[in-house]
Amino acid sequence: MAPPDRLDEKVLDVLAGRVVRKDLVQRIKSGATVPVYVLEYLLGKYCSTDDPVALDAGLRVVIGTLAESFVRSDESNKAQSFVRERGTHQLIDKVKVRYVSDDDKYWAELVNFGHKFVHIPDQYVRQYDRLLTGGIWAQVDIRHDFDEEAKGKRSPFWISEFKPIQMGSFDLAEYQQARRQFSTDEWIDMLLRSTGLEPSTFDRRLKLLLLSRLIPLCEARFNLVELGPRGTGKSYGFQELSPYTILLTGPSTVANLFYNMASGKMGLVGMWDAIAFDEVADLQNMPKEVVTTLKTYCESGTFARGKESLSGIASLALFGNTNQPVDVLLRSSHLFAPMPDVIRDDMAFLDRLHFYLPGWEIPKMRNEFFTDHYGLVVDYLAEALKELRRPNYAEGIDRHFSLGGDLNARDVKAVRKAVSGLLKIVHPHDEYTKDELAELLSLALEGRRRVKEQLKKMGPTEYHQTSFSYVDRETLQEWPVGVREQAEMPMLPIAPLPSSAT
Repeated sequence: MAPPDRLDEKVLDVLAGRVVRKDLVQRIKSGATVPVYVLEYLLGKYCSTDDPVALDAGLRVVIGTLAESFVRSDESNKAQSFVRERGTHQLIDKVKVRYVSDDDKYWAELVNFGHKFVHIPDQYVRQYDRLLTGGIWAQVDIRHDFDEEAKGKRSPFWISEFKPIQMGSFDLAEYQQARRQFSTDEWIDMLLRSTGLEPSTFDRRLKLLLLSRLIPLCEARFNLVELGPRGTGKSYGFQELSPYTILLTGPSTVANLFYNMASGKMGLVGMWDAIAFDEVADLQNMPKEVVTTLKTYCESGTFARGKESLSGIASLALFGNTNQPVDVLLRSSHLFAPMPDVIRDDMAFLDRLHFYLPGWEIPKMRNEFFTDHYGLVVDYLAEALKELRRPNYAEGIDRHFSLGGDLNARDVKAVRKAVSGLLKIVHPHDEYTKDELAELLSLALEGRRRVKEQLKKMGPTEYHQTSFSYVDRETLQEWPVGVREQAEMPMLPIAPLPSSAT
């Protein structure tokens, strides 16, 4: 580990008990196939210190806990036998629950333990509804008790205690107060370290682009797209950083995403904070009906199934790989070219994307990009981002700026949502300078303009207004915002800007 720096010292002082040394995660991760937030739950519990002796002792406890409690899927039969012989045991596993009407009973499945009929008290199902939709990781006390007189399906395994591996409570005011004790640069660097990255290897713009990946986690119904080279960590945040997100790796159905009319159960958009589609090119065989329903949902957050009009809360993220350099794509076609036809051919759907993150600007992850300093336990960060979904920070724009006349209503909505999300990440206490707001507003305008520039190539008549700008309410000076990858569109005005503002 590198020697602790001033930021480490401040993090340990201000956020004691909420931080962990990130290189420890990488060291243990290679030997355990559990999400990062599961590892950090244990590391934050036993290793949130800079005392080398206490750190080593805590690390031994974590390794011992994983060795004793974590079950590998290929050793499930051995684990079941162990519980039978011992009578009771504590496990760390992913738990799913389903309701079986023939038994009129909830049955739990412990994924790695390899048993689909485990008794679980109804109180846990009512308390943690995500058990019914994808499952959650937890510490589970399981006992063996075979009931010879039981009716219906019989099973010897019972969950006697259930503790989700996530925080029991979260104090947003405490988080906001902690932010006040850091400068903006320090906070940005601390957040990047919390995601496992070392900020000293990135410039300011790249830091903000990396943090922009978190917007769907803190802004409800935010639609993000990122296309870029492989190996840049596009889907990492949705796979490892939060128990409230789900990463899909193939086509889905309307019933799975929205509402299953046969079972009467809400789909993923009503149960998760954010849904990411990894390898978006693999969605080529996704039914057109899914894209049509997504189009309505991305606009208003509502959708119709049968006679019902329903709503969801989930943000959406589309991740995909580019097989050509960005300049080649721009000369030969457009930046939506890597998407499957079922999505690319629907310009109305693409127009509902709020932010196009330029994945080609983010380098492939190398060893020197990973930090060995302290950062927030990702479970704590995940709770902060979830809690920040409630307020709306977009009104901050109106204190100092208005938006240029080329932005239509959909553009304004996209920019305001992006600014709100960026403010929640960088300034969760809702305190910032005019220049800091302008920086984030410029990034939000750029992300939306990138969407519009590609639509302009696909439908030049309908999407010709792309001269995005913002106006300083005090000086009335108008500032244009361009997109970096297009040489013909520099960061200076490319045409007379409209005098009106919305």
